[in-house]
Amino acid sequence: MSLSDFPAPDEGILLSFFLTVGDVSRSRAFYRDVIGGRVVLEENPCTLRVANSWLIMNPGGGPTPDKPATTLRPPEPGDPVSCFLNIRVADIWSVYREWSEKGAEFLTPPLDREAELRCYLRDPDGYLIEVGQATGMLRGRFADPPPK
Repeated sequence: MSLSDFPAPDEGILLSFFLTVGDVSRSRAFYRDVIGGRVVLEENPCTLRVANSWLIMNPGGGPTPDKPATTLRPPEPGDPVSCFLNIRVADIWSVYREWSEKGAEFLTPPLDREAELRCYLRDPDGYLIEVGQATGMLRGRFADPPPK
């Protein structure tokens, strides 16, 4: 690993996303082999560069002095979703075909939502990943507001 590859800005801030995973090697392989991330650090914590972002992954665990009363764990089946990865792509159908061939299991094929084409998949720990391609948004057609 080159230190220049590690997500540590010289100034300002840099946003990365942390995933608590059940099996670091399994998750690393998924985000590397299916999603196309580049491994920057294998473990402790596993760090991948994915396009213009970073994913950081480590196993869960109990409270620590800097996060008292906080336990980290991957989602359990049936857990409500409170956040998810949102991946924007230029050609959703080619990404859908490519990732499906690599073993990704999408919940549905891409659906036309008028503002965008969109589909979802889950990673090996059950984290939800949205894959979207802006279509109508580029012409001023945005998602309908949620019902009141």
